[in-house]
Amino acid sequence: MARIMAGVAAFLLLLTGVLLIWQGRAEEPTIPPAPNPRLAAVPGPMTLSAIPAAPVADAKSKEERRFARADKDENGRITLAELVEPRRKAFAKLDVNQDGRLSFEEWAIRTIDKFGDADADGSKWLAPAEYATTAPKPRKKPACSC
Repeated sequence: MARIMAGVAAFLLLLTGVLLIWQGRAEEPTIPPAPNPRLAAVPGPMTLSAIPAAPVADAKSKEERRFARADKDENGRITLAELVEPRRKAFAKLDVNQDGRLSFEEWAIRTIDKFGDADADGSKWLAPAEYATTAPKPRKKPACSC
């Protein structure tokens, strides 16, 4: 009985669709013609106001600005101490034994520590689940993009 009712409903839907398609003959829309343009009456020659002067750009080139950042005492010369000074703190953090030399182990200490923390079973190798714990933490996005 349900199949008969479904068949009748499908037939009625089909009949309605055919009727709507037959009645829905499209007519071309008629667009009114564009109005004639009006010309503005200009009483005399048009005068324009003067253009203001452009702002003055920094005369220093990219290399000159880079040189000025490195020249800490502003004497027009860069010494080796001025050039390496910004790197001293980073080097001091890596030089664990403070001997003035950076061994491979000192350079890679963060990676070695991360490996030791991830090697939960102490097998000196990482299984896929252990390696997954070394993935970097996702950075938090700012609350707004102001």
